Amino acid sequence: MTKAVGKSREQPAFRCEECGYAVPKWVGRCPECQAWGSIPELCGTSRPRAVTAGPVSAPARPIKEIDVAAAQARPTGVAELDRVLGGGLVPGAVLLLAGEPGVGKSTLLLEVARRYADQGTALYLTGEESAAQVRLRAERIGALHPALYLAAETDLAALLGHVDAVRPGLLVVDSVQTLGSPAVDGAPGGVTQIRAVTAALVSVAKQRGIATILVGHVTKDGSIAGPRVLEHLVDVVLHFEGERHSTLRLVRGVKNRYGPADEVGCFELHDAGIRGLPDPSGLFLSRRTEPVSGTCVTVTVEGKRPLPAEVQALVDKAHGIPRRVASGVESARVAMVLAVLSRHGRLRLGDQDVYCATVGGMRVTEPAADLALALAVASAYRGRPLPPDLVAVGEVGLAGDVRRVSAVSRRLVEAARLGFTRALVPPAWGATVSGPGRGGRAGGGSVPAGLRVEEVADLGAALRAMALG
Repeated sequence: MTKAVGKSREQPAFRCEECGYAVPKWVGRCPECQAWGSIPELCGTSRPRAVTAGPVSAPARPIKEIDVAAAQARPTGVAELDRVLGGGLVPGAVLLLAGEPGVGKSTLLLEVARRYADQGTALYLTGEESAAQVRLRAERIGALHPALYLAAETDLAALLGHVDAVRPGLLVVDSVQTLGSPAVDGAPGGVTQIRAVTAALVSVAKQRGIATILVGHVTKDGSIAGPRVLEHLVDVVLHFEGERHSTLRLVRGVKNRYGPADEVGCFELHDAGIRGLPDPSGLFLSRRTEPVSGTCVTVTVEGKRPLPAEVQALVDKAHGIPRRVASGVESARVAMVLAVLSRHGRLRLGDQDVYCATVGGMRVTEPAADLALALAVASAYRGRPLPPDLVAVGEVGLAGDVRRVSAVSRRLVEAARLGFTRALVPPAWGATVSGPGRGGRAGGGSVPAGLRVEEVADLGAALRAMALG
C-alpha cells in the first residue's frame, strides 16, 4: 500500500468580525460572543508571513522628552460636558456619543459646535437630515455662527473632501451609521462599513489633530449599534440618556482615555435648546407643604458627583394577583427588598400591590438606595410619614443587615447642603470620631455641622428608629 503524498487542501477559514473567534465552518451565530451574522467566509487559510523592519514615522524618544501640550484638553464651553470629559476635548481625540432617537444628541452637539466656533472652526456633517433642516434647528436654539460650517453627506470620500476644504478644529459626524465607503462591500450601517468608516475617521483625526465627535445609534436593549470594535477604536464613549416624558438628560461616561470614565453630566432639554444643570436637585426632590407617607430621600453617587433622589412607594390591598411595579428603580432590587421586609421587617406584603418609582425621571441603580426604598415601602404600608429632614443611605442584605457603601462622606455633605438634618447610615461608615454632628473625620471628609448621623446595623433597627417596626 502506498501512502498518498501531496499538498493538503486549503480549507476555508471563518472568523468573527466582532471578537475574532475562528470556527472551521460557517455558522450564523458566533459561539464566543453570540453575535448574529458576524462571521463571513474568508477563502483560503491565512498563514503568517515574515515581516521585515521598515521605516518609522518618528524616532523613539525618552518619555520625559515627549511634549504633552498637544494633548491638553480644551474646554468646550459646555460645563457639564467638560465635567464628563475631564476638562474638555483633546485635539485628535475621537468621541462616540450614543443615545436613543429623539433624546437630544444633535441639539447638544450643535451647541457644542457653536461654542467651539468662538475659538476655532467647526464642521458639522449630517447624514440623517438635510442641511436646511439642521439650519432651522440651529436657528431655533441660537447656534448660528460664521465659523460653524454645515454639510449633508453620506459618502466618506465627500466627507474627507469637506475636511480638506474647511480644515476644522472640531468635526461632528451625525451619524456614523449613515456613512458609507464605495471601496468597502456592504450597505451603510453594516458591520463592515461601520468599521471601515470609523477607522478612516480615526486615522484622519489623529494625523491632523481634529477633535472628532461621532453620533452612534443604539439597539433596543440600549447597547451601541454596530460591531464591538467600534468602541475600541474611539478614545471616548459617552451614553446620552433620558426619558421621553422628562426634560432631564444625562450624559454618562463609559470610556475615557483622557479623564474619568464614570462621571455624569446633567442637562435639561427645552424648546430653546439644551442647558446644563450644575445643581439638578430641584428636579429630583418634591416640594410639599405637608409630609406624606411612602417617600424617602437618599443620595446616590454618579462617578464623583452626589445626586439626591427621592424614592416613592405605594402599598395597597391587592384585588387578585398582587402586582409589583417599578419605575426608575430595578425591579430585581425591589423584589429583593420586599422579600427582606417580609422576612426581617415582619411586614405582610404577600397580599399587597406595591408600586415603586423615583421623582424627576431619574434612574437609581446602585445598592445604596436599598435602605431608602425599604423605608418608603414600610412608610406606605404603615401609613406613617417619614421626617421630611431625613436621608437614608445603605445597602440591604438578604440577612436584613445594612451594609456599608462607598463615598458616604460626600453623600452627607450633599445632604447637609440641601438642608437635611438627620441621616441613617450603615455602621462603621468611616467616621473616626463617634457621636452625631461632632465634625469627625469621615473617609477623608468631616461630618457636616447640623447633621445628626444615626448608625443602623440592620433593617429592624432602621424601622424602629422611624417608629415603623
